[in-house]
Amino acid sequence: MSMKLSECEAKCLNDCNCTAYSNTDIRDGGSGCLLWFGDLNDIRGYSEDGQDLFVRMAASELRKSKIFRGKKRLKIILIPVLVMLTVIIGLFLLYVYKTRWQKKTVEVKLQVRQDLDLPLFGFTQIENATDNFSDDNKIGSGGFGTVYKGILEEGSEIAVKRLSKDSNQGVEEFMNEVACIAKLQHRNLVRLLGCCIEEGERLLIYEYLPNKSLDTFIFDKISCQSLNWLKRYDIIIGMARGLLYLHQDSRLRIIHRDFKVSNILLDHEMNPKISDFGLARIFGEGETQGSTTRLVGTHGYMPPEYAIDGSYSVKSDVYSFGVSLLEIITGTRNRGFHHSDHNLNLLGHVWRSYNECNLWEVVDSVIFESDNQHEVFRVIQIGLLCVQEYPEDRPDMSSAFRMLTSNDALPVPKQPGFFSERRSQPETDSSSRASTLNTISVSFLSPR
Repeated sequence: MSMKLSECEAKCLNDCNCTAYSNTDIRDGGSGCLLWFGDLNDIRGYSEDGQDLFVRMAASELRKSKIFRGKKRLKIILIPVLVMLTVIIGLFLLYVYKTRWQKKTVEVKLQVRQDLDLPLFGFTQIENATDNFSDDNKIGSGGFGTVYKGILEEGSEIAVKRLSKDSNQGVEEFMNEVACIAKLQHRNLVRLLGCCIEEGERLLIYEYLPNKSLDTFIFDKISCQSLNWLKRYDIIIGMARGLLYLHQDSRLRIIHRDFKVSNILLDHEMNPKISDFGLARIFGEGETQGSTTRLVGTHGYMPPEYAIDGSYSVKSDVYSFGVSLLEIITGTRNRGFHHSDHNLNLLGHVWRSYNECNLWEVVDSVIFESDNQHEVFRVIQIGLLCVQEYPEDRPDMSSAFRMLTSNDALPVPKQPGFFSERRSQPETDSSSRASTLNTISVSFLSPR
């Protein structure tokens, strides 16, 4: 009972069976020696005041315990340091992004004012015009963002294209669209009234066209009734005039690269206007084609050379024009087209019908009449000429427009691009699949 704690420790260490030791009396610095042997089964509630119990451990276990305590201590120190560093780095990146965005915004504003002479709208002005971009004013949407109808304070109607912050179209595409159409003036191109670059927003302000886009008519079973052949033919001619202006008659040669029926807007008189120049490219004098490793555009309208090799030219737009032309006549989308007799897309279906001389089967019943079949079949043939597989076989827009507005003999089209079955079909006699084409020119097609 008179042993000191150090003496008690020595006594326990000298006995191989001792597993723990402690003072018997903890008052006045502690005295007495209490030893444990074997399992520690009787230590619960030993002292109400709390007392140290010294457990004997192997040296290896003791080292592990020290390492664990060291790691735990290091972890406790590192966690707040890492959190603080993460916050600091995040704030720094946010500052850099905000600074660059502000710098880019200033550069864009200067370019818009000085080079393009285009009006800049305030964000609050557009917000008020669109009733804070309310859903009731939404007139269209897509991967680029949303289009809203707005009314300015003076009462004029506008269409506001609000590029999504998650959109693939960034500042470069925004400026590209502005640069492409800011100074272009043509009755078949949508007119850009101005833009807004405030509050981290990218807004394009256009003239408002009440009849929306062409696809809302030709692909709708009810709305398509209002588009007879004469009106569709006028729309086709207007589309051709717009593309011809971009390729040849404007001071800049512009390749649209996303020409499709949903990018053809209709005014109150159903006149077509080409829109959405975010992916367009301006060609300098003497340039005829370009290439890219970043494919953009819409599947079903891309020509083979662009989809496969990334090459584009005026003939790329001609191919897209041909697809749109056939969609207008058939009232059917090229992409997603299905037929009970085969697994071809729309182009393949029209090509097959052309070779079998039964083109009346592909024409939208709304427009097909006995007195216009010559003109309808001629336009189908022009569409097939525009979608030929190789760009050198396709006409340019000048030739295509001349074909549409004259009665000159037409060359025989070759197989369209992407002419293939979607899945394998049972083998048939090769003679039943082959088509024999002559090389003479024709000016009129009629069914058997």
